[in-house]
Amino acid sequence: MSWRGLLGLALLVAAAISGWAVWTQRSAPQLASMAQARADYLLHDFELVALDSRGREAFILRGPHLERHPGDRTMALATPEFRFPAREGGHWVMRARTGWVSADGDEVRLRGDVVAESPPTITPKLTFATQSLNVYPERNLASTPDVVTITRPGSILRGRGFRADLDRKRYALLADVHNRYAPTR
Repeated sequence: MSWRGLLGLALLVAAAISGWAVWTQRSAPQLASMAQARADYLLHDFELVALDSRGREAFILRGPHLERHPGDRTMALATPEFRFPAREGGHWVMRARTGWVSADGDEVRLRGDVVAESPPTITPKLTFATQSLNVYPERNLASTPDVVTITRPGSILRGRGFRADLDRKRYALLADVHNRYAPTR
C-alpha cells in the first residue's frame, strides 16, 4: 500500500471517530432536556375546582388541555375558561387563548384575546377585553399594562393599563382613556 493509501485510510478513520464523538455528545443533552420538559400530568377536556389557603373556592377552571410542569409546579393551559367567585354571588367568567397558573394558585395569567364578563348579579352587565390579564384570585384583583376595552350598556371605555378590584367593583384605566357614550332607549 502506498503512503497516499495509508493517509486516506487514516483520514477516513479520523472522520468516522469524530463523527461518532459528535453524535454521542449531541444526543445526551437532547434526551436530558426532553425529560425535564415532560409534564407531570396532562388533562384533556377537564373541569377543576381550585381551593384557596382557607379551603374556599378560589376558581373553577375548564378547558381542553392542561399540562403541569414538575420543576416549578405551574400549569399551562390551552383556551381556558376561568370562573372566579364574586362577593355578591355568581362568577366572573374569563376566557383566553392561553393561560398559566402559579404553583400555589395565587396568580393566573391569561394571554391572547382575553374576555371577562361580570356575574349576572352585577348590574349593569360589564365586559372587558384585552390581550393579557393577570388575576390574583385570593385578593380578587386583576391588572394589565395592555389596551383594555370596557363595555357596558350605553358606553364603551378604552384605555391603556388597567387595574380592577373585583370585590369593590372599582376599575381604573391608567392612560390614553377614551369614552364613547351611546344612550339607550
